Amino acid sequence: MGFLNGLVFNLRGLKLGLTTGKLLFWGLVRFALLVLIMAVLTGFILAYHQDLMSLLWTKPESRWLLWLWHLVSWLASLFLVGLSAIVSFIFSQVFFSALVMDHMARLTELQVSGTVSEPERVSLWRGFTSILLQEIPRSVVPLILSLFIMVFGWITPLGPFLTILSSVLAILFLSWDNTDLIPARNLVSFKQRFNSLMKTIPFHLGFGLPFLIPVLNILFLSFAPVGATLYYLEQKKRTSQKEGKP
Repeated sequence: MGFLNGLVFNLRGLKLGLTTGKLLFWGLVRFALLVLIMAVLTGFILAYHQDLMSLLWTKPESRWLLWLWHLVSWLASLFLVGLSAIVSFIFSQVFFSALVMDHMARLTELQVSGTVSEPERVSLWRGFTSILLQEIPRSVVPLILSLFIMVFGWITPLGPFLTILSSVLAILFLSWDNTDLIPARNLVSFKQRFNSLMKTIPFHLGFGLPFLIPVLNILFLSFAPVGATLYYLEQKKRTSQKEGKP
C-alpha cells in the first residue's frame, strides 16, 4: 500500500472514530489529556519567560540592541512552546495515551471483525508493561532524535534539509506507533515488526501526513489508532486470502 492509501486509512479512521460512540469518547479522552498537559507546561514556560530569557541574555539598555533582544526573546518562546508540545506528547504517551491507544485498537477490532487478537497465557502485568515499554523505540526515541536533528539544522547550512528530514522521521515513527499496536500486543518480535515498517515506508508517510497540520494534528493523532487498526485488519484479510484461509 502506497502513500495515498496511508492518507485514506487515516481519514477513514478519523471518520469512524468521530461517528462511533465509544471510539469518540476515548479519542476525546486522549485529546483532552494531551491538551491539558501541554497547557500546563506552556503556562509554566510563559509564566517564567522573563527568568528563562535572563539566563540566556540579560535585557540590554542600548536601544540599538533592544529590538534584537525582543526578537531573540520571541524566538526562544516559540521554541520552548514547541518543545513543550513534544514533551507533553511523550509524557502523555508513556503514562496515559499508550493504554488508551491500545483500548481504541481493541474497540475497533471488535467492531469490525467481532474479535480481539491477543496472545494466550499472558499475564495482565506483562501485557501492561509491554504496552508501555513499546513506546520507547516507537515514539520517544524517534521524537527526541527528530528534535535534535531539527535543532542541529538551525546552526548549520543544512537547516532546510535537516528540518524536512526531522519532520519525515517524526511522522514515520508516529504512524508506526499506531500501526504497530496489534503486532506488539501479539508479541511479534521487534525485528519482524521493524522490517515490516521498512517495507511500508510510503504508506506510513501518507498515514502521518495529517500529523504535520498545526492544531488539527492533535485531533488526527487522537484518532489515529482507529485508522491504523483498519489497516492492520485489511492486511490480515489479504494475507489470509493469499494463503487460502477463510
